Parts: sequence; C-alpha cells; structure tokens
Amino acid sequence: MTNIAVIGCGYWGKNLVRNMEALGVLAAVVDGTETGRKLAKELATNAEIFSDAVDVFANSDIEGVVIAAPAETHAALTEQALRAGKDVLCEKPLALRYKEGQRLVALAKEQDRILMVGHLLEYHPAVRKMIQMCRQDDLGKVFYIYSNRLNLGKIRREENILWSFAPHDIAIILRLLGELPYEVIATGGSYLQPNIADTTVTQLLFNNDVRAHIFVSWLHPFKEQRFVVVGEKNIISFNDVSKRLVLHHQRVDFDIERMPIPVRGEGEEIAFAENEPLQSECEAFLEAVQTRRPPLTDGDRALRVLRVLQAAQRSLITNGRVVTLD
Repeated sequence: MTNIAVIGCGYWGKNLVRNMEALGVLAAVVDGTETGRKLAKELATNAEIFSDAVDVFANSDIEGVVIAAPAETHAALTEQALRAGKDVLCEKPLALRYKEGQRLVALAKEQDRILMVGHLLEYHPAVRKMIQMCRQDDLGKVFYIYSNRLNLGKIRREENILWSFAPHDIAIILRLLGELPYEVIATGGSYLQPNIADTTVTQLLFNNDVRAHIFVSWLHPFKEQRFVVVGEKNIISFNDVSKRLVLHHQRVDFDIERMPIPVRGEGEEIAFAENEPLQSECEAFLEAVQTRRPPLTDGDRALRVLRVLQAAQRSLITNGRVVTLD
C-alpha cells in the first residue's frame, strides 16, 4: 500500500487530507498551526500528526508527499521532499519563479521521482469533455477563448490574483491549443495591498491569430467561473458555478457580398461524468506513484504554465507592455 503525507491542513489542504484519507493511503499530516493540527486529527483518525515536515521527510515508509502549504513555500518544500526520495504532488503554482520550477523539474528527473502539480481543472470531467469535443472538430477552427474567474473570495497576502486564480485557465488553454502563446499582455490593479494585484486581465496571442483572455478578480460582487471557446462552427461554454457544459449552435456566416450574418441556434447541454475533480487528481497521483508513469499534469506541464505566468507578471508590472516568448 502507498503511504502518503499531506503538508498543510488549511483552506485547501483539508480537502486533500479528506481525499487521501478516503482513498486509504493517508499516513501523516503536517501543519505548523494548532488549528490545522486539530482539524487534521478530526479528518484523519489513523494518521500521525506533525508540526514539522522534517519528520515526514525522514520517514522511509512514506512514499509520496502532497504539498498544500502557502505558495511561497512550495519550491523549498518540493525540493526537500524530492531530495528525501519522495514523489511529490504540489499544489499550484509549483514555484513563484520560472527558474525555480526548472530546477525542481530537473531535480525530479535526476532523482527519478514523480513530480505532479495540482492543476485541478484538468481533471474536471466537464473540461476533459470540452477538450475532447474541440479536438474532434465539433467547433471547427478555434478563433477565440476567454475565461472569467471572479469572486469576493479569499484574498491572499503571499501571491497576487494572477498567480492565485489564473493558473487554472492557463493550463486548460495550453492543453486545448497544444502550444505556448508567442505574446502575453497583462494589466491590472492593486487596491487592497501595495504591489499585490487584486484584479488582472491577461491576453494571449497564439499562432494562426488565435487569441485568449483571462479575467480574474477577488473583488467581485458575485461568483463567476466561466470558460468559453469560440469556434468557426459552434461555441462551447462551461459554467463551473451552475455545473453546465453547453454547445451553442451559433456562428457567423457571410452573404454573397461578404457581409457577416450572425446565425443563432439552440444551446445543447452536454452531459459529463460526475467524478469529483480533486478525487480524480489524487487518484492520478497514486497511479503515477505506483506505475512510475508521468501524470497528466507533470512537472513539464507545470513549467509551461509557469512560463506564461512569469511573462504575464512581467507585463503586469510594466503597465501592459507586450512580452514575447521565444
């Protein structure tokens, strides 16, 4: 049986603790706060509870480590875990700097360890169905992609809204298009804390003039999580709040004088499996640990997301300057 330790039993870590406990593999939980350790004891009745990750890294019986600590600690904890011979599932982002991420991916390969990053939406059955439909040409040529991830939600102090919310959508866009953008532009504003953006809009330009934009904010009066792909033949949208995936039979045709004419059709609701994405993510980590095959969201995939994030951050701090990716 695989033995897993979870580092962090807070806002998101408690969900990972719950899932690993349900899968019967949770051996230990680490949390530096009394509140976190108390919650861990309630969620994981058979796991050991520690206040320091060193106790987990030194335990040869623990094969894998799940890191759900604050984002600024991800890189250091991941490096320690890899050097201790552990396979790692790290919550996004893997690191706050691209070069740190590169070093971790190289270290995982050097140590022959699994390195996986929690890009959760890639395990969402609706997102996987949407990507499948795009690839089997239900939409025709993709013109434009946009996403809104908005809420009056948990406001971070360690990373800005771009690094907190946008990795989900960047990961899906890169998966769907199968390539990196060659230009990135990001603008936003810091209203609550100096130099920590509360709202950003990131624009991505890909080959063949495919464009995408990502609007993220934690200063929004209502929750919206919507992802839309506009194609030549149809449009598909996923609303993660209402849990609806809809294929819109809408497009634009041209008359004999090449005037654009909107064609409006009915929306067709698309069924998808009801698997909990986080459970699927945890199962994918366990499968990777057991089979030694790279998971869907491995370190190399995480690096691609980090590269776009870093380019967007550079554009953001230079007031929307265009950043080109080699």
